[in-house]
Amino acid sequence: MTNKKPAKTGNSASPQTNRAQKSRPQNNRAQKSNAATSGSSLMPLLLVVIFLAGLIGAAQQHMLPYGIAGMYLTLSLLTFIAYAIDKSAAKRGKWRTKESTLHLLALMGGWPGALFAQNVLRHKSVKASFRNVFWLTVVANLAVLGYGIKTGAVNMFI
Repeated sequence: MTNKKPAKTGNSASPQTNRAQKSRPQNNRAQKSNAATSGSSLMPLLLVVIFLAGLIGAAQQHMLPYGIAGMYLTLSLLTFIAYAIDKSAAKRGKWRTKESTLHLLALMGGWPGALFAQNVLRHKSVKASFRNVFWLTVVANLAVLGYGIKTGAVNMFI
């Protein structure tokens, strides 16, 4: 005699099927969460626009040399291009730009372009360790800018 298990009917599901069915609502919540997150990506872009507009406005009011605003705009453009090149290389499996290079560009004043690239190109926007260092470069850059404005040291650069 053989011990045969009774055949399963179409109504009973395997454990894998049950797990898949149970995970569907979680996936839907994750999709909604991602949609909400992508909607909130407007905030960093708004921050970039306000910062750059503030720099230009400060230069027009003679509170800041035009060269400082120009430096931020130029470095932001170069940093955005560096992110775009790195994103393209990542997609093609080619040689990548070092993260330290991207951080250095952000630290020097290209962080508005980096933030814009992270949100528009969706590049380097997930890796937590990269984002943490990126935000440290933003804070450091703004601290140096603030110090330079307060002491008048920004006038030495132009």
